[in-house]
Amino acid sequence: MTTGSEVAGAQRAERLVRLVAVGVGLVFTGAGLWAFVAPSSFFENAAAFEPYNAHLIRDIGAFQLGLGAVLLLGVWVRDALFAALAGVAVGAVAHVVAHIVDRHAGGQPTVDIPMFGLLAGLLVAAAVVRARLVQD
Repeated sequence: MTTGSEVAGAQRAERLVRLVAVGVGLVFTGAGLWAFVAPSSFFENAAAFEPYNAHLIRDIGAFQLGLGAVLLLGVWVRDALFAALAGVAVGAVAHVVAHIVDRHAGGQPTVDIPMFGLLAGLLVAAAVVRARLVQD
C-alpha cells in the first residue's frame, strides 16, 4: 500500500524531472537556434574549436534543435513515440535546411539534400500518422 508521503514524494520527483526536461530542452533549443542562425557568433562565443566550419556548426545547431524538441515534446505529450518522431523530425528538417543553405560549401548537394530530405519527410509523415493514431 502506498502512503500519502510516498505519493507526495513521487509527485515532487515528477515535477523535478519535468522541470529538468523543460530547462534543458529550452537550453538545447536556444543554443541550437543560435548555432543554426549565427554559426560564426556561436563559434566565437561558445565553441571555438578550430578550424571554423560554418556548416558543421549549423549541423550541430540542427541536432540540438532536435534534442530540445524531443525533451519539450516529452513533457507535453503523453505518447513517447510521437514525441520521439516529431522531435527527431525537427532536427532532420533543420539538417536539410543546413545542407540547402551550405550547398556551395562542399559535400555532395545533389545526393545529400534529397537523401536527408527523404529521411526528414519520412519522420514528419510518421509523426503525423502517429498523432492521428493516438487521437483515435
